[in-house]
Amino acid sequence: MSTDTDNIETPKGRIAAIDYGTVRIGIAICDYDRILASPYEIYTRKNDDFDAKYFKHFVQNEQVIRFVVGLPLKLDGQLGGKAKEALAFGKWLSEQTGVETVYYDERYTSVEAEQFLLEANFSRKKRKKRIDKVAAQIFLRAYLEAGCRNTVETLPLDG
Repeated sequence: MSTDTDNIETPKGRIAAIDYGTVRIGIAICDYDRILASPYEIYTRKNDDFDAKYFKHFVQNEQVIRFVVGLPLKLDGQLGGKAKEALAFGKWLSEQTGVETVYYDERYTSVEAEQFLLEANFSRKKRKKRIDKVAAQIFLRAYLEAGCRNTVETLPLDG
């Protein structure tokens, strides 16, 4: 069954995933065809003004038309403290950049990223430097494979 939103085409540009953290933000980005998700970098937060400049520059240079912010939901699907912080960050990100922000369930992506990096024989130090952007890559890949659909409609946002 088709809905009105199924027929809306996303504008041309790239989609970036944000693995939100209070200190570090993992960033992944897809190609222009929205097929391949790649880790981009780990951004270390400074302050609101500096962070806003960074993300505005990122949007312009990488032609980002949508952010997908990962929501670290509780096991039962409810919003916890970190998920609420991620929602607030996503709102701030949209306000600062003018780019649409949607949300996607990121449960277990850090565990999956850690396992992937362990299997690749990265040292603990190297894993720590990469885990956030690999986690962002993992949920961006899932988001793309789901047809670029966000999960915000199915979340209990009143909790």
